[in-house]
Amino acid sequence: MTTPFRFGIVAGYAPDLGTWTAQARRAEALGFDTLLATDPVSGGDPFVLLGAAAAVTERITLGTFVLADPFRDARVLDWQAQTLHQQTGGRFELGLGAGRPGADAHAAVLGREFGSPGERVTRMAETIALLKRSIDRPRLLLAASAPKMLALAAQEADIVTFSWAPTTTEDQAQSIVDRFRTLAGPRLPEIELGLNLIAVGDEPSQQVVRFAGVDLPELAAMGAVTVLPSDPGRATENLRRWRERWGISYVTVNSGHMAPFAAIADHVRTSGAFAGG
Repeated sequence: MTTPFRFGIVAGYAPDLGTWTAQARRAEALGFDTLLATDPVSGGDPFVLLGAAAAVTERITLGTFVLADPFRDARVLDWQAQTLHQQTGGRFELGLGAGRPGADAHAAVLGREFGSPGERVTRMAETIALLKRSIDRPRLLLAASAPKMLALAAQEADIVTFSWAPTTTEDQAQSIVDRFRTLAGPRLPEIELGLNLIAVGDEPSQQVVRFAGVDLPELAAMGAVTVLPSDPGRATENLRRWRERWGISYVTVNSGHMAPFAAIADHVRTSGAFAGG
């Protein structure tokens, strides 16, 4: 059975509460399945802001994309996650990661030990064991691409998003997905697979250049799996191919591309591609 698509927005901009809650309302009105907060969000705590988003929405699932595990004590994280899960009636998904490059500076501000990549993965496994003690818990998303994180995600995640490099092509992505499939083994059918796009379209973007070191036209020309064309028909063809080839059905993009991504999601739903057509 083909897994239906889910579409989400990753939001990392919150200059004030009004702007943040308006963004949450807009994401829900446009029909997105999830609104995900970065860690931090414009320097703020994502849990505080997700609570505000929950108060002004009714349907959309809220989540983190992704919490840097070194930033928080595992017991406090469990408390926060369980509170949002229960108070929203199950509208919360917990996304965890080992920490992006440069996150050690924020960990230091919080008085937290960042650690080596291996230490962070080991600590995250301990955090997950604590989180999973509760039968009624939020679904767990892990962002993974390196071997140790892929192995942990294959063993523990409910949702996996492949955090591959911006310039990753379909052939390069294939090797990562194949490795994960092997690691997951019999658990594979239980795991929702996803990817996070950098952008929609192929117009030059200094923001993308700063993040990826290469501009959108070049990424589009090389066939990078981190971007989608703005044309809904062509984008739907890519999404359908990725789902058939890799099983990826959960796709997210940053909030700056909310409008064109909403048009793509609408086309997927109305073209028969949504649930496997």
